[in-house]
Amino acid sequence: MKYFSEENWTEEDGDFKAGKLVKHISITFIAIILFFGCWGTVGAGERGVLLQFSAVQDKVFDEGLYFKIPFIQKVKIMNVQIQKAEVPSSAASKDLQIVTSVVAINYHLIEDTVNKVWQDVGKLYKERIIDPAVQETVKATTALYTAEELITKRELVKDDIKNNIRERLIESDIYVDEFNIVEFDFSAAFNEAIEAKVTAEQLKLKADRDLERIEVEAMQKIADARGKAEAIRIEAMALLNNPQVTELRFLEKWNGILPTTLVTGEDRSVLIGLNK
Repeated sequence: MKYFSEENWTEEDGDFKAGKLVKHISITFIAIILFFGCWGTVGAGERGVLLQFSAVQDKVFDEGLYFKIPFIQKVKIMNVQIQKAEVPSSAASKDLQIVTSVVAINYHLIEDTVNKVWQDVGKLYKERIIDPAVQETVKATTALYTAEELITKRELVKDDIKNNIRERLIESDIYVDEFNIVEFDFSAAFNEAIEAKVTAEQLKLKADRDLERIEVEAMQKIADARGKAEAIRIEAMALLNNPQVTELRFLEKWNGILPTTLVTGEDRSVLIGLNK
């Protein structure tokens, strides 16, 4: 064994020791890189796409720990949670009214096929697939309805657009969970026409109600008149059938002056022709 001292220490010995230290550090550094480079984790609501020499593989890593070959394989993380996208659109209705709208969809990537999405469009699937599909579907569906039907049949229009978008995006391994129409507006001229129509309908409804009220009031007056006429008829019949009542009514109205005319009958006498 060789011992170094101040007397036998040489420059070559110092270089030898420094070289060994650098070698050990390098080996340790490489080992650390290899250790941390051969595994990783996939978070909740995510999937890992395996790339080998940048080529997409069939393997899709689920949530949790995964292992790969350092420097040869890479893992790209894809979000498979439900996401929201709002897409503006402008279209023409069946009667050529311009319709501007903003629609919102909730969607998520199909977990088992995220590698296909990465291979086709990468992480820009919203801009390259979802937005164009939504805009084209809204235009195609809007053209099937008149402007008035787009208002009165809004739920039906919503379901049609949702089903059409779902069919288109499922081909790109994107599933539509929900669809909503956030804004739905027409041109200023059409809005004014709708407002005028609503006003006219309200005025007509008010006129119909006023007419019904007048007819009811007229029927009430007729019923009152008939009631009074019936009361008079009954009273007249009572007077005719009961002479004593007639005489009593006469006495109630007599002013105390004796009559100048006396009409006699077979069984009674009647005073008529009162004079003051």
